Amino acid sequence: MSIFGEVPQAPPVAVFKLSADFREDSHPQKVNLGVGAYRTDECLPWVLPVVKKVEKLIVEDSSLNHEYLPILGLPEFRSASSKVALGDDCAAIKDNRVGGVQALGGTGALRIGAEFLRRWYNGVNNTATPVYVSAPTWENHNSVFADAGFKDIRPYHYWDAANRGLDLAGLLDDLEKAPEHSIFVLHACAHNPTGTDPTQEEWKKIAEIMKRRNLFVFFDSAYQGFASGSLDKDAWAIRYFVSEGFELFVAQSFSKNFGLYNERVGNLTIVAQDGENLTRILSQMEKIVRTTWSNPPSQGARIVSKTLNCPELFAEWKGNVKTMADRVLLMRDQLKAKLQALNTPGTWEHITQQIGMFSFTGLNPKQVEFMIKERHVFLMASGRINMCGLTSSNIDYVAQSIHDAVTKVQ
Repeated sequence: MSIFGEVPQAPPVAVFKLSADFREDSHPQKVNLGVGAYRTDECLPWVLPVVKKVEKLIVEDSSLNHEYLPILGLPEFRSASSKVALGDDCAAIKDNRVGGVQALGGTGALRIGAEFLRRWYNGVNNTATPVYVSAPTWENHNSVFADAGFKDIRPYHYWDAANRGLDLAGLLDDLEKAPEHSIFVLHACAHNPTGTDPTQEEWKKIAEIMKRRNLFVFFDSAYQGFASGSLDKDAWAIRYFVSEGFELFVAQSFSKNFGLYNERVGNLTIVAQDGENLTRILSQMEKIVRTTWSNPPSQGARIVSKTLNCPELFAEWKGNVKTMADRVLLMRDQLKAKLQALNTPGTWEHITQQIGMFSFTGLNPKQVEFMIKERHVFLMASGRINMCGLTSSNIDYVAQSIHDAVTKVQ
């Protein structure tokens, strides 16, 4: 008998299982609307032109070597990442109370932040502190905080299925009722999976309650610039909370807005009360990183750092990001128009009211099953689709498939 004979088989990760099923499907019109990665109108991965340019600069830089980076990461990457999130004129940066931790993607930033909070937030070893995540949310949020040791992970109201929009009343009520010092994971923009964000006025109401009730803000910022095409617009909520005096964490990912999916480039931005507080926080972060991945990798961080710290490259990158965002917006407009032209039952205004890579279609599980099995259009069981998977050559087929699903399956 193997000493591992009692290890159970873990269920597959849903989104990657969906991609595997897609690859095995031989249907000529199959469409993958599952995994969250940008695709061109030819349905191909896109290496950003600015990334290609910076990669050449790195190759030709004879001063670079393969020595270890500092435990907390490449300093110029960390500072530039935090500045992108918080803005050039951020008072907290000027007051030297903002720091960063280079991480293995947005997931790594979430995990390092969660580990720190479990050990040190509001006292030592806070396994019982409630952690609130939106209903629904990105599936990894629950697992990251659970694996970090938190025992009480709760949903907060977010999606109003009947109206296909934000359940603001439910969200505000949950904020009012949450125990003081609870931790709330908030999507900075382009909420995953619904694509539904609060308005600026709604964010102000959220912030007012969180400040009054001493709730901790942990932003997940995976799509800055990718949602609207504007870095500043997509960071508005983060910057507003900082301007209101919150101490908070921001988990940043550069997978989407740089197309660096396999480089795992992330940053945890920390906004502390003062510089002395920040120094102590970073000292503990360093201990956590040391026993997790010890030192982060350099290639992706150098690409991002060189781009963000050079005005010409930074401007070019913003143009590349807008190119991606504009294609997503175009696909939203066209999908809604085609569904309306087909007289598909129900309202489809939410397709263009939502933002970012994903759209929560409102299709139920049976309709999703019909889409996959009968039409070979692969999407998540929740009805979430990746708008980047739509192209000018498949959008008519997808629209007709959605129409058939809605009219034939209840």
